[in-house]
This record gives sequence, structure tokens and C-alpha cells, in this order.
Amino acid sequence: MGLHSGDSERSVATRIKEFVIGAAKNPLDVRIFHTTSLVAVLAWIGMGADGLSSSCYGPEAAYLALGPNTCLTLPLVGLVALAVFAIAASYVQIIELFASGGAGGGYLVATRFLGTSAGLVSGSALVVDYVLTISVSMASSADAFFSLLPLAWQPWKMWAALVLLFLLFILNLRGLKESILTLTPIFLIFVVTHVAVILMGILMRGTDTGGILYESSHETNVLIQGVGLFGTFMILMRAFSVGGGTYTGLEAVSNGIPVLREPRAETGKGTMTYMAFSLAFTAGGLLICYLLHEIHHQPGRTMNAVLFQHLWEGWRPWNMPLGHAAVILALLSEAALLIVGAQAGFISGPQVLASMATDSWTPRRFANLSDRLVNQDGIVVMAATSAAVIFVTHARVDVMVIIYSINVFITFTLSQLGMCRHWLQVRGSGQRWLRPFIVNGGGLVITLTILVFTAYIKIREGAWAVFLLTGAMIGACLLVKTHYRRVRAQLKKLDDLLTTIHLSASKHRVPRKNTSAPTAVLMVSGYNGLGIHTLFSILKLFPERFKNVVFVEVGTIDSSQFKGVDALHHLEDTVKTDLEKYADLGRRLGFHTEYRYALNVDRLEALEELCSEIANEFRDTVFFVGKLVFERETWTSALLHSQTALSIQKALLFNGYQAIVMPIRVRG
Repeated sequence: MGLHSGDSERSVATRIKEFVIGAAKNPLDVRIFHTTSLVAVLAWIGMGADGLSSSCYGPEAAYLALGPNTCLTLPLVGLVALAVFAIAASYVQIIELFASGGAGGGYLVATRFLGTSAGLVSGSALVVDYVLTISVSMASSADAFFSLLPLAWQPWKMWAALVLLFLLFILNLRGLKESILTLTPIFLIFVVTHVAVILMGILMRGTDTGGILYESSHETNVLIQGVGLFGTFMILMRAFSVGGGTYTGLEAVSNGIPVLREPRAETGKGTMTYMAFSLAFTAGGLLICYLLHEIHHQPGRTMNAVLFQHLWEGWRPWNMPLGHAAVILALLSEAALLIVGAQAGFISGPQVLASMATDSWTPRRFANLSDRLVNQDGIVVMAATSAAVIFVTHARVDVMVIIYSINVFITFTLSQLGMCRHWLQVRGSGQRWLRPFIVNGGGLVITLTILVFTAYIKIREGAWAVFLLTGAMIGACLLVKTHYRRVRAQLKKLDDLLTTIHLSASKHRVPRKNTSAPTAVLMVSGYNGLGIHTLFSILKLFPERFKNVVFVEVGTIDSSQFKGVDALHHLEDTVKTDLEKYADLGRRLGFHTEYRYALNVDRLEALEELCSEIANEFRDTVFFVGKLVFERETWTSALLHSQTALSIQKALLFNGYQAIVMPIRVRG
């Protein structure tokens, strides 16, 4: 009765899970890399929406920072366009160089060319920035939506932002491509409405362009005479830096390379082209429209809302209020696109965490994939921390934007510096280096300038908080790395002692396969001292009992492995090679040995299936699995190490099999 009830409960839970996030995907399907990857247009929607959605708040922040000096708007537009294209061009170099190297472009560049410390700073800055990307996007989306509502509704804005965040979180658990396809109509409506607004705004004042240019030039000369050329330059640079959020998102493609369709370099370059032109046109066009129509900030409304109403509210063709409907549609598309913009944080943030997990900076579970082939743990962390930021700041964009964009320019600068160093190192090798060096050098000058000005301006306004957050993450990463390094050192001693042992062939004849004879089933993870130590412990505890030994291993398909069919074949070859070594060792010890293996994203599920098959074949089986046991067990031990051993023991015992966990002690 108990078993039946458990199966029933499990099936209900499974049905609920599949309804919410969808059925599991098969990572071994030869079509899976094609069906889950993104072509350039979808990548532009999924990752470029971050940059494009920043036009909902970046240009406004920059324009307001000019204060009464709106005569500097046109030079500001030129600087914005220059920054967008320079950063995009410099990141194309990174995409070409690392197209097959994995995720976390800025993190990988800094690690490889500037060292592990620079990589840690770059990766930590990126993760914090992506958390803020999600938070700012959700809060700005609520701002755009609540611009349509009375001021009395403002207290509900934070809760609306949290609800939107939860819905996007669920979409991302279903899969990246699925979430992007769902949000594509929103993106297209935004593009159409904003292109229409910008063209309409410019054409309506087309005949006045000469007068406006003359007036701006005259006011600029008056400003220079009043505060000097340097003072004018500082006003312009302050506005340029305050609007730094406009340029965030351009790095997302290099951080999300694994999700791009092959050939990844070409797909990445196409995506960057779409991103650069769309962002430069939208951000620059909105700034020009603010100037041409003398748009000013109004309480409880974004400047885009004021602009849209100014241009369209009186439009009543055939005496129908289509203008008002157009305003509502444009603002709703902004609110919705800001949700899509947060998608970049959910795509690239977990990818960076996975890359850092591969290098042992973050818990290794962040490299794991769910049965929907997404970095589920990373998505959960990004959503939870973003929700915390929204709650603490009460979804106030003006508060978040103070600490936003600084971190991304830390990564921008380290990435450009690393690439410049790389081109200088290869200049004598016959490779093309001068043009890429100039491109990345130009990007370095621009991003470093924005970083210095932004940090200087915002540090007095509370930007120290972002440095505190990034510093806290760096400190946590150092502790994680120290723990893994200590454990690795102890396991290396075990490896050095046991993996090099030489055993002569058994003097006794190796028994033939007898499925009725006592059988030890040993679950291993690679050919190492831990597995060999577990095998010898079994022989010591149960001398002369077992006649058969079956070795079981699951090749876990994580972010570092899920890059293509070739990577999976390599993983399979590695697993088989390890098991052949164990089988040879078992034969030398006088046992009939066999092995079983599988490739899966869920190690526990695959082990359970393999063990069930073995138990059906061998009638007298005892299952063994090794587990690290620390001298001082803490909550961090459970966080940083897999609990598969205890989970598989529980599952096997529940199914009526004998299962024993063999401890491997880690002192200190």
C-alpha cells in the first residue's frame, strides 16, 4: 500500500512539474543542439532586448543629467552612438576568439589573458550586474505600466514587479528558447511602436531642424563662455556616464555563446550587428525627440510616456481616439520589453556562474543542467537575489540605477584590456593583430572613461553598495575555492597512493559469470583513489563473500559537456575508459567483473535505473557508493558537495535493495 501511495504521489508531482515547466528533454537526441540553440534573430530578441530595453531608462537618465544644458543633447547622441558601436565591435573580437570556448566571455577573457584574480573580479562583477539587470528591468517595467494608472496606485508597484519576476522565472525554467519564442511578439511590437515614435517625432519638427541646431550651437557657446571648455566637457561626460545603463547588454552575446546556433561565431556577429544598430537608433532617436519637443520629467510618469502622449494623444482619425490607444500600446510594449530585457540576466547570469563553477569559484551544482537542459540552480539564484533587491529598494529605479552599470564597465574594461594584451602577445606570430588591437584599444579607452566617470559621480550617491556586494561575492568565491582546493589536495594524496598500484594477475582462475552468486555493485565517478579505496574497503569488510563485481558510472552532462555531439562522444569515451580500468583491476583481484554506464543530466535518476537493471540480472546484490565524510560537517559541506550517495542509498533501500555508503574521511 505504501509503495502504491508513493508512486501515486510521485506521478502527481511529476504531472504538476511537467504542466508548469514542461516535460524532460533528451540530451542524447542528435537534434537537441539544433532545437535548443538560437539563431541570430532569436538571440537578438533574447539577449539584445536587455540593451534595447535600457532605452526605456538610460536616455532619460542621461538627458535629465544635463539639467538646463539640453543644448549638449546632440553631442551626447554622438557619444552614445560611438560608445555602442565601439563596444559592439570590440566584443565581436571576443566572440570570434571564444566561439568554441564556452560561456562567460568577459570572465574567460580576463581569466585567460589577465590571470585568475582578474577573472574572479570580472565574473563576480558580471553576476552582480546581471542580478541588477533583472531587478532594474522588472522595476522599470512596473514604472512603464503604472504610468498609465493614477498616482494612488503607486504603492502596488513593487508587488507588481515581484509578480512579473516570478512569471519570467517560471518561463526560464521551461527553457531558454521556449521563453524567447513566447516573448517574441512583445519585442516586435516594441520595435514597431518606437521606430514609429522616433520617425514621427523627428519628421514633425523637420522644418525646424536648422533653427534648433543654430539655437543649440548658440547656447553651447554661451555655456562654454560661462563655465569654460573643461566645465562643459565635464557636464557632457557626467550625462554620458549617468546614462551608462544604455550600454549594458552588449556583452550578453559573448557570455551566452553556448546557446547560439552553429556556426556560433557567425551567429554571434550577426546578433551583435542587430543589437548595435537597434540600440544606437533607439537611444539616440529618443534623445533627439526629447530635445526637439522639449520634453520634461513629470511625477509618476516616464519621459517616454510624456513623449508618446505629446506626439499621439491628439491623433483622432475619423473621430476615433486611436492616438490614446497607440500611447497605451507603446507603453505596454515598453513594460513588456523590459521583462524580455531581464531575459539576458537569466540567460547569461547562470552561464557565468556555470563557468565559474567549472573553475571551482562557485558551488559545482551551478554547472548542472535540469531535465529541461537549463542551469536551474543558477536561474533560481538569479531570481531570488533579484527579488531581494526589488524588495529592499521598493522597486525604485532611481535608487537601483545609482549602483547599476558600474559593474558591467568593470567587466568591459577588463575584457578589452585582456584582448589588447592578447593581440600584443601574438603580434610576432603571423596572425592578424593590428586592426583587432586598435578596435579593442578603442573599446578600452571608452569603457575605462565611462567606468572612471561613473564611479566618481555615483560613489557619493551610494554606489559604494555595488562595490560592497561585488566584494562580498569575491570573498565568498575565495572561500569556496579554498574549500575545494583543500579537499582536492587530500584526494590527490589518495589518487597518488592508489591509482599507481600494480597488481599481478590473480593466481586463482577468474570465475565465470554466475548471476546467482553474491555480487558487489560499486558506483564510481571517474577512475580515482576514492573509487579504488571504496573497492578495497569492501574487500576488507566482506572477505571472500563476493564473486562478481559490477562497476557503475554515470557521465553527468553539465554545462561544460553540453556543447555539441562531439563533446558528448568525448564524455562517453572518458567514462568507458575509466570503467575499463576498474574492470581490469577487478579481474586482477580475482573477480568476474562487468560495468554499466549511462550519460544523463540527472545522475541520481540514471543511477537508479542502472541499479534496477543490475538487480534484475544478478539475484544476490549489494550496492556500494563512496561518500566524502568531513571531520567537521557544516552546512557549507552540504552546499558544496553532492549528496548523491545518501539519495541513491535512500532510493535503493526504499525499493528493497541492500545499499551501503562507504565513508572516505576528509580531515581538517
